[in-house]
Amino acid sequence: MFANTFPDKAKIADLFAGQLLEIGAVHFNATEPYKLASGMMSPVYIDCRKLISYPRIRSAVMDFAAATILSEAGFEQFDCIAGGETAGIPFAAFLAERLGLPMIYVRKKPKGHGRNAQIEGELREGSRVLVIEDLTTAGGSMFTFIDAIRAAGSTVDHGIALFYYGIFGEAESRFADGGVKLHYLATWRDVLAAATRRQAFDPATLASVEAFLDAPLEWSASHGGVAALEAQ
Repeated sequence: MFANTFPDKAKIADLFAGQLLEIGAVHFNATEPYKLASGMMSPVYIDCRKLISYPRIRSAVMDFAAATILSEAGFEQFDCIAGGETAGIPFAAFLAERLGLPMIYVRKKPKGHGRNAQIEGELREGSRVLVIEDLTTAGGSMFTFIDAIRAAGSTVDHGIALFYYGIFGEAESRFADGGVKLHYLATWRDVLAAATRRQAFDPATLASVEAFLDAPLEWSASHGGVAALEAQ
């Protein structure tokens, strides 16, 4: 049940980046960029949901997540694991099992019928909750779930994203202002390093991805996307 091995953060990032490449979860396309929900145009896209279909990899990833939380937050800091609708739900279940903790999940908004619930499962008032998502870009969606849990009378001081974009100052400000410590396994820089080492993409594509990571909003604007992220 419990993960009690603690590889260093750089090793976790390298292994996780390699796993994402191995299962085809990483997409680089500079000639036909992806339009993200924020309106940004991006030459990079990642599909962490694919992890649930690979038992050996997802088991290792949950070991990494458990090791990260235990080493960075502590061993007795949480009463419950919360997954955000929808991609965070399976990972909340996996991590709750690893850590021997109860699990809940949180909708983006109340259900709209029946009990009109936004939080499913048993959340006891005053619980210390760890929120998990598959990825976070600038933190907006994670705070939708955090705010709902706090409104229900529980505490959220920590969140974990398996994958963190790591390229937006807005994200760092949002988590700092919201009083939440964000934990994560890997960023786009880690994936780019792994992809370069493996020669997973052609040099021109890798160069374009690096240019995007250095100045994402400028890259977006020059490719027909938004030049600023909306406040959330």
